[in-house]
Parts: sequence; structure tokens; C-alpha cells
Amino acid sequence: MREALFELGTKQVFSDISLEDVAREAGVSVQTVLRHFGSRAALIESNIDYALGRVAHERVAPEGDVDAALAVLVDHYELRGDTVMLMLAQEANDEQVHRLTENGRRMHRDWVRSTFAPVVSGREDLLDLLVVATDVYTWKLLRRDRGYSRDITEQRMAALVRAVTDLGRQGD
Repeated sequence: MREALFELGTKQVFSDISLEDVAREAGVSVQTVLRHFGSRAALIESNIDYALGRVAHERVAPEGDVDAALAVLVDHYELRGDTVMLMLAQEANDEQVHRLTENGRRMHRDWVRSTFAPVVSGREDLLDLLVVATDVYTWKLLRRDRGYSRDITEQRMAALVRAVTDLGRQGD
């Protein structure tokens, strides 16, 4: 049922998703959904953990290989970027979605810190810049707004990352 809500949430705003929609998508009755979760709010709370776990799994990248990590990240954005943008558009009006997006921001920052550990160690300024260079908004600006291909988008994001990591090396 969490999977059903997760899938519905990729296409429409959470406030428009009813228990009936979730039950239909999951192939169960509304009563089954309520028996399992107790309420719509509890279902959505459960979905937050499910979604974050799924995203973390999708973004696992080889340790120490920045190019491979960027490829994994862009693949993730190709799969989930539009959904993330939909969630971000809802966060100001929905406290549960806001918690999800805040957790997503934390997860992304941690991913950057881990992926670029040698570069960002003790350098919050470089961490900030790499978070921006690899953010979903950067992907959206290049991929959706500018209309670049997936490969060009990845190349442009890699150029940003290289510029920041070069800046870090200059400071050594």
C-alpha cells in the first residue's frame, strides 16, 4: 500500500490522493488500508520512510568514483527528478510533504559529503557549492528548462563539480 501511495505521488499532489485512490492502486479495499495504517495521515507518514529508503537505495554509488557517482545521481534524477519537483511545489502547503523534502535535502547533503569526502573535509563552503552543483534544481534547469539531453546534463553538472573541486585544490 505504501508502494501504491508512492506511485500515485509521482503523478499528483498528495492532497489530491484519497484513500480510495490508494486502495484501488494497491488492489485492496479502503478498509484494508485503514486496518493496516489506521488513518490517511499514518499511511503518508509510513510512506515518508518508505520513499526515503527507496531513494537512498537508488543513489548508492561506488565509493571514490566521482564520475560514476554523478552518473548514478543523474540516473536517479531521470527517474525521480520530476516527482521531486512536484514534492517541492507542495512543501509550503503540506507539513508531511515538507518533512519529506527536508529529509531529502539532508539526505542529498549527506550523499555529497560522503561522495566528495576528501574534497569537502572541513570545508563547508565547498560542501555548499557541491550540493548546489548536484542538486535536483540544477538538473531541472539543465534538463527541463534548457532542454539538454541526459548526457549533456550530466556533462554540465560534472563541469560544475570539477570547477568546485579545482577550487578546493587551489586552497590547499
